[in-house]
Amino acid sequence: MIPTLRARFQQRFTPAGDGGPPDRFDRRLIAPMVLGSVLNPVNSSMIAVALVPIGSALGAPPSQTAWLVSGLYLATAVGQPVIGRLVDMFGPRRLYLIGTAMVGVAGLLGSVAPNLGALVAARVLLGFGTSAAYPAAMHLTRSEAERTGRDSPAGVLTALAVSAQTVSVIGPTLGGLLIGLGGWRTIFLVNVPLSLACLVLGALRLPKATKIAKGAQGADRAADAGGVPVPAARGIDLPGMALFAALLVALMVFLMKPRAEDWYLPVLALLAGAAFARRELRVPEPFIDLRVLGGNGPLLATFLRQFLSYTTAYAFLYGFTQWLEEGHGLHAAAAGLVLLPLSLTGLLVSAITGRREAVRGKLVVGSLVQIAGCAAMLTLQAGSAMWLLAAVAALMGVPQGLNGLANQNALYRQADPARIGSAAGLLRTFMYLGAMAASAADAAFFQHGADTGGLHHLSLFMLAGAVLLLAVTVIDRSLGTLTPRKA
Repeated sequence: MIPTLRARFQQRFTPAGDGGPPDRFDRRLIAPMVLGSVLNPVNSSMIAVALVPIGSALGAPPSQTAWLVSGLYLATAVGQPVIGRLVDMFGPRRLYLIGTAMVGVAGLLGSVAPNLGALVAARVLLGFGTSAAYPAAMHLTRSEAERTGRDSPAGVLTALAVSAQTVSVIGPTLGGLLIGLGGWRTIFLVNVPLSLACLVLGALRLPKATKIAKGAQGADRAADAGGVPVPAARGIDLPGMALFAALLVALMVFLMKPRAEDWYLPVLALLAGAAFARRELRVPEPFIDLRVLGGNGPLLATFLRQFLSYTTAYAFLYGFTQWLEEGHGLHAAAAGLVLLPLSLTGLLVSAITGRREAVRGKLVVGSLVQIAGCAAMLTLQAGSAMWLLAAVAALMGVPQGLNGLANQNALYRQADPARIGSAAGLLRTFMYLGAMAASAADAAFFQHGADTGGLHHLSLFMLAGAVLLLAVTVIDRSLGTLTPRKA
């Protein structure tokens, strides 16, 4: 009896790399994967309640404190694919540990920053630091699927998505609690224990990379402790990364506040993009292999769907919230309560549907509900009942729980396994581009305040994006053929 119980215990709890069952996902990886992946959403959401006290303490107007949000977005949009590529080259462990260590350093710097400039610099460092964990998690998921020969990662991918959504929901509440206890600097200082927890879990549980024999094509390969091959670095494409960064920064800075006098920014983005494409098509080991990416139409369509999904989602989050306070006259706390069904519905839908990939079905339903939600927004007036406002928020939560998860699952199937980290980073970049486009749309339609007329024009903009999302989904026949890959 005792030997049998001991065998069952070892089979259930021993990691695969240390003598556990070779056909089971190493559950020890889930904790560092999830904890590292929520560092970005928790910092993105906590800052929302800290902008006013930071501005008051440092004597900075809203136009300047907004860089605390934009700085993190810019750094993350650039950092995710760059660090994702490094994950593909060197393996997830090293980049995960470096990134989460940067989070702790950024937290310390932010907690003692003497002025707004230093605080923005801490947020930029925080953005780069939080860019490592998600590509590392996607790389580990693919590696485990190849090691075990059981390509069924829906549960793990759902855990990543639901944890990020959950943290986004509780982030403002957590930030408010921390500010109440110790002032606004505590929202930076909280990153120190989070970083330490990631470092301990990462050091103990993430597989180490080791060199093994040359592969079939003669390129050096690396393998983690579970024996999963990872391309070794033959050279880092630093010029390509720099041009990519210039392209994104110029484009995103323009999207933050489009103005005629800033015409040079899109021109600079175009020039950087042309130089980037020229280089990537010529170097043997490009940062982003445009030849492969250009031939992968389904993956490009997924990036487009990610952009469209989050442009509509963020336009609603930013614009509807602003209208609730200015156009409907609600207090910030009351507006937060109205938005609560948005997050709760998204979490519920993700939890219910997460175990089944059903990429095409999720995207079709998600886009149809987005269309319905945008149409419902056209009926709202300054005197609309609270139940109707909450109902619209709950309706818009459904695509929030479907679209992001579907795009993540699609990317997992469509991306080159050897470049899954950089592909996952690009998916996040297109999400942030959608956020910037949404912010620009809100500014354009609310030029004279968030009135009801502006909300209706914003709703038409969102409706057009939702219809385009549906069209891109319906015509993409490849979504119906996504199946688990064999290792």
